[in-house]
Amino acid sequence: MSSNETPYIAGRGAQLNTFNPFAQQHLVSEHIEGLDEALELDRRTQYFTEFPKEIVNKVTSPDVPMLYSVNPYQGCEHGCTYCYARNTHPYWGFSAGLDFEQKIIIKPEAAALLERTLQKPSWKGFPISFSGNTDCYQPVERITRITRRCLEVMYNYRNALSIITKNKLIVRDLDLLADMAKQNLVHVMITITTLNEDLRQKMEPRTVTAQSRLKTIEQLSKAGVPVGVMIAPVIPGLNAREIPEIIKQAAEHGANEAGYTILRLNKDVELLFTDWIQKTFPASADKVLNQVADCHGGKVGDSRFVKRMRGEGPIAGVIKQLFQTAVNKYMPQRGMPAFDLELFRRVSSQGQLTMF
Repeated sequence: MSSNETPYIAGRGAQLNTFNPFAQQHLVSEHIEGLDEALELDRRTQYFTEFPKEIVNKVTSPDVPMLYSVNPYQGCEHGCTYCYARNTHPYWGFSAGLDFEQKIIIKPEAAALLERTLQKPSWKGFPISFSGNTDCYQPVERITRITRRCLEVMYNYRNALSIITKNKLIVRDLDLLADMAKQNLVHVMITITTLNEDLRQKMEPRTVTAQSRLKTIEQLSKAGVPVGVMIAPVIPGLNAREIPEIIKQAAEHGANEAGYTILRLNKDVELLFTDWIQKTFPASADKVLNQVADCHGGKVGDSRFVKRMRGEGPIAGVIKQLFQTAVNKYMPQRGMPAFDLELFRRVSSQGQLTMF
């Protein structure tokens, strides 16, 4: 390795910190030559607390199947190289790169804020999605239990919810989820991006294995919780060929729904993913990036509603056909049960029912 090359950072997805236009100061390393020493980055995970006024966010995107979302955390230690949520981290004063997976913002009052929203006369028990931005079951949840406390609020109010995660920690809360499932108040999607363990370790370095996720699907399904698999993102030239096998194995473990999105590299994620794939898979990097661009009208980024999720063009068409064929074959009786929104009830701070 020459003196001006930066070492590969094992255990992290991003390999650099991107420029934050909102920050007044930037730490950089230039001209690493002669007697100069390379900048040593602190690789530890740091945690920060935030006390927002609201925790329930209204979702206005017409191609996202949710009206409201809750995100107990900002940033995510899972470190997925492709994560679209990276672009939100600069608004908190951090970089979308290494900062996103090393500097995690915790919202300790999330459950109280959630209950405050559910107490409003205008709230009618609308379904709420957990992890619309970052994973609500990322590693720090084992300690903080913020998601757990939010689920307890949802359970008490009989408010429907959906969860998307790639962490097996969700089975900790099976007592709540199984009971809510009996009342048609919960849907769960488990994300599986690849069954290739070597690829997972490089692309999603701090996530659990695909086998652990399949086991999680099985545990949820056996407990009566409606569960599906989300293949997101599909990356042409990297994991697209795995679609049939992922759906097959998910179905065998009890999944009754499947979804997918095609990789799009908006804003800082383009720089981060390009840097990562050129360092990790240099021989196939150009091929992958060109195929991603082919799915989005010649650009790797895509902000067009509807088209941004599934892409367009011949490669996107092949991916769609591959997915649909596998779903028809392995999940013929697919689908989630409808939520029962009539069960919503408003509860006083003492846990007593109140009049609507």
